[in-house]
Amino acid sequence: MQKITTFLWFDSQAEEAANHYVSVFGGDSRILGVTHYGAAAPGEPGSVMTVSFRLADQEYIALNGGPQFPFTEAISLSVNCEDQAEVDRLWDALTEGGEEGQCGWLKDKYGLSWQIVPSGLPEVLSDPDPARAERAMKAMFGMRKLDIQAVRDA
Repeated sequence: MQKITTFLWFDSQAEEAANHYVSVFGGDSRILGVTHYGAAAPGEPGSVMTVSFRLADQEYIALNGGPQFPFTEAISLSVNCEDQAEVDRLWDALTEGGEEGQCGWLKDKYGLSWQIVPSGLPEVLSDPDPARAERAMKAMFGMRKLDIQAVRDA
């Protein structure tokens, strides 16, 4: 068991969201467990309370906690992608029903913010040549989904 686990508060879509994320990330991603509200809990008895799941060796817990605490951009999940194909695949899957943001940020259909980051981006943005790094940063700020080759070419 990992020491720190990200806990995500959903209105009522915790199980749906966890299943969606598991399908998007594939591989060893899976649902680990589901708990249900009992008679003494504030939720509807028998309804899903929490869903534990794993994405890319990271565990999460999703809670059906009600509408009082919606997601904001103040927290996001950052995904380091191996290549542009992975950026494209994850961007398409996570923006479906959601919305694109600037600089590789997006909100999925549940309102959770993600950063889809191509491999090599930090190195390009911190190039020892300040003019090159500035051009790369300017190119990145003009994008929604990041195109690492276009950033490198800037």
